[in-house]
Amino acid sequence: MALVTMKQIVDEAWEQGTCIPAFNVGSLEMVRGAIRAAEELDTPIIIQIAERLLKYSPLELIGPGMVQAAKESKLPIAVNFDHSSTYETIKKALDLGFTSVMYDGSTLPYEENIEGTRRIVELAKQYGASVEGELGLVGGSEDGLSDHGILCTNPDKANEFCQRTGISCLAVAIGNAHGDYPTAPVLAFDILEEINKKAGVPLVLHGGSGISDDDFRKAISLGIAKINIGTASFNNVTKFATDYLATEGKHTYFELNTAMTQGMYENALRHIKVFRGM
Repeated sequence: MALVTMKQIVDEAWEQGTCIPAFNVGSLEMVRGAIRAAEELDTPIIIQIAERLLKYSPLELIGPGMVQAAKESKLPIAVNFDHSSTYETIKKALDLGFTSVMYDGSTLPYEENIEGTRRIVELAKQYGASVEGELGLVGGSEDGLSDHGILCTNPDKANEFCQRTGISCLAVAIGNAHGDYPTAPVLAFDILEEINKKAGVPLVLHGGSGISDDDFRKAISLGIAKINIGTASFNNVTKFATDYLATEGKHTYFELNTAMTQGMYENALRHIKVFRGM
């Protein structure tokens, strides 16, 4: 099956009332762990990297590995460039073979967000790639270094935004945030329900790490067809590496590599089961 666009698998999940996990990765160990879990459960996934993380994992190095891993997989996998507002970097990801991109104009005024998103949609069409946009403002950031606050998506603007930009799916802000939640988030399901009635495209939930399984299931029932998981994966990979290095005896890079892959695998396995109703 191998490499597909985000639209192909998210549309199918949306129609079926299920959800595609989108795992942010920062290394090939994480790529391998996520795909291993997906193949074991025979379910499509998205692997992605956010622009803010490129200082740790340069796109020209990790990108080809992500694309090749998807191509060699036994099931459909999309490779997405997450949270970018830079035309040149998005084009670079598309040139490397990414099948989807997420343009983040959420901090811009409404009309500028539409214009920037539409420009990326036109670019992505040249590659046969799909585009995710964001309306409203999801809190926090992928690297934990900034936070512009949370501004819930306006349901009355959702359809207009999707129609004018031509995006394949819409990231919404309903009280969710990137990074670690200091307290359990209170998601605005009433707003999500209204967005779902009006948007006309599959919806995306960012900041999935730390949200309860029950809230995940409710969000999926209200139109969420893609959920991003980043912090939980990075934390679990770090935990498995730390636990391995705390064991007695000689340590090797290769066993450390195996431990990090296992940490990603176990976190991916858990989230896939929740999102896919297994």
